[in-house]
Amino acid sequence: MTDNGEQNCNERLKLIFETNSKEKVYRCSNSIVVKLPSHRNSLTISSLNGGYREDLEAVYNHQPKPCQNLKGCCDLEGKSLHEYLSVTAERLGLNPKKTSGMMTAANMKNAAVSNKSFRDIDVTAVVTAGIEVNATRAGDPASFYEEDGLFEQVCGTIITILIINANLSESTLAQAVMTATEAKTVAVQQLMAPSRYSDGIATGSGTDQISVISNMESRSRVTNAGKHSKLGELIGKCVIEATTQALEKQTGLCPESQRDMLLRLERFKLDEKDFWSTASAMPGENKKALFIKNLREFSKNPVIVALTASILHILDEINWGLIPELSGKYAAISVMETFPKIAALKDNKTPEGILDERYSITENLMRITSWCLKSGQRTTGEQ
Repeated sequence: MTDNGEQNCNERLKLIFETNSKEKVYRCSNSIVVKLPSHRNSLTISSLNGGYREDLEAVYNHQPKPCQNLKGCCDLEGKSLHEYLSVTAERLGLNPKKTSGMMTAANMKNAAVSNKSFRDIDVTAVVTAGIEVNATRAGDPASFYEEDGLFEQVCGTIITILIINANLSESTLAQAVMTATEAKTVAVQQLMAPSRYSDGIATGSGTDQISVISNMESRSRVTNAGKHSKLGELIGKCVIEATTQALEKQTGLCPESQRDMLLRLERFKLDEKDFWSTASAMPGENKKALFIKNLREFSKNPVIVALTASILHILDEINWGLIPELSGKYAAISVMETFPKIAALKDNKTPEGILDERYSITENLMRITSWCLKSGQRTTGEQ
């Protein structure tokens, strides 16, 4: 048995949105529930009634209690994901045989809803998103191998429920999933969210899930949900907007938060300790507290952020094979040579030996930044 809060969740369901085709979106403390009118078809990534269905009455997104077992599902009630989702559907007052459910670690209060329309087409995206722990890039090294039904705990996930009032065939629903997935990736990449499994830019989390629903009774039958179509445009705009809003509400990830050199360097596993290690090996007085304070201020300088973004993009293009390594390194060093001027040092010239093509691009970035900050400390002391 679970606590009374979970058992009585159905009593606390609150209507937060209704589409123009009467799909109703409800929320309680640990779940988002979309109740569907009759004659809806869907394509859902779920262990509970997933795949293509024409008989679903509801789709839900659920936040379970934190799981202690990181390698399997034995902590879940029912001892399997399918059984847990079925039990959860019953607690929500839903028929588990006609309900599809998805799970996330994100808080339901941070869900975002986006609605876009054009003529007879209406699209709604309901998204929860949290990728601070589980962000990954397609093709990154795997974090687990599934065997005998064991699965990784959901640590961070983007859950998308997409409601379309047009009549879509099974293949068009699949195309809508593809368009929505690309749109989710756009939202994540526009925020330059780092993968936690490589030095790449994330394309989502490792456990993202989606459910797309269409109205088989609609007189508007749409056969294309790709990016050239108006439906595809609406899907893209809804998913980008809702995903962006959900990420900000869940973890504060937003354009403003990403204006920080240190945050941009996280995906290369560089932090304040690395800068201090570089700085303390250079000539001059070592005052760690002052250096870290100045580093944090320097890191938030919008010009420095822009220059760092340019340098890291050069590094990305080298890794992607688009630019020869040595050419990219020379270009990155030429950008770094402007740092003393941005730091407003008396002598805007970079001394010989600070920047050197024998160092990696990130090593050169740490060296020029550290030198600027230590030189700035000396200038401040002289004044």
